[in-house]
Amino acid sequence: MFNPKPAVLALLCASSLAPLAAGTAECGRHGVQVQILGSGGPELEDKRASTSYLVWQDGRPRILIDSGGGSALRFGQAGAHVAQLDAVMFTHLHIDHSADFAALIKSSYFEERKVPLPVYGPAGNENFPSTTEFVAGLFGAKHGVYRYLADFLAGQDGGYSLQAHDVALTAHEIRAVVHTSDLLLDATQVIHGGVPAIAWRVGIGGTIIVFSGDTNGDNGNLERLAKGADLFVAHNAVPEGETGAARQLHMPPSVIGRIAETAGVGRVVLSHRMLRTLGRESETRSVIARVYRGPVVFAEDLDCF
Repeated sequence: MFNPKPAVLALLCASSLAPLAAGTAECGRHGVQVQILGSGGPELEDKRASTSYLVWQDGRPRILIDSGGGSALRFGQAGAHVAQLDAVMFTHLHIDHSADFAALIKSSYFEERKVPLPVYGPAGNENFPSTTEFVAGLFGAKHGVYRYLADFLAGQDGGYSLQAHDVALTAHEIRAVVHTSDLLLDATQVIHGGVPAIAWRVGIGGTIIVFSGDTNGDNGNLERLAKGADLFVAHNAVPEGETGAARQLHMPPSVIGRIAETAGVGRVVLSHRMLRTLGRESETRSVIARVYRGPVVFAEDLDCF
């Protein structure tokens, strides 16, 4: 189950928060690293890919978190292949977190994957499909938008099985969704308005990485999930002082800082950087520094930490 651990500061260079490398699989060649495939939100003017992250271990991309618009191209630029992945995890199914999933799966038609690919994500509600419904809606044999791939994704015609799983959680539950000798995937509910949403904790190679997804940070689950994490990837979608619907959906810098300090994380990487937060990096860093004493860095596409 969920086992907090002390922060391991070797995840980032001790002397600098600069990315280790960008744009190639070289950044994932040794140890565990997180590559930012998409550092932006849904706004196209920003010219960033939408949210997506890749966890590398010793030169192999093992875990994909989210697959927003533009991230499939970044996935290819990173030198990754779907055939290499252990799992795909969704934090939620907004378009800017899921739009390129079908493109990635299509790319795998030209690879040599033979083992099943698990896909984990939230259960649905009246406005959002569950993860199993989402995958079936894309690739289901009868009614899927891309049903021409259904046989391939059922393991026929030289293909592999695409296995979707709904992660249904109680209000404050932290669940070990995957627990093997070399990989731990823990999940908890987070608040993102009326959207079913999950934050993920990845334990791999003695390193713990937590992905907040989109959330207002108000239900207390992130602090528990991120306890002792080496890296906390948090979403910087609203500036300090934001009010109204945007604040109900997203956490401002002060909340990011509070969660990071309470959890005792080793490093914070700020991603999902929307237009309303760009250009306010100094202010954001200053607000976080009032409560969190660790280092903070702002993500760019293809950065690797």
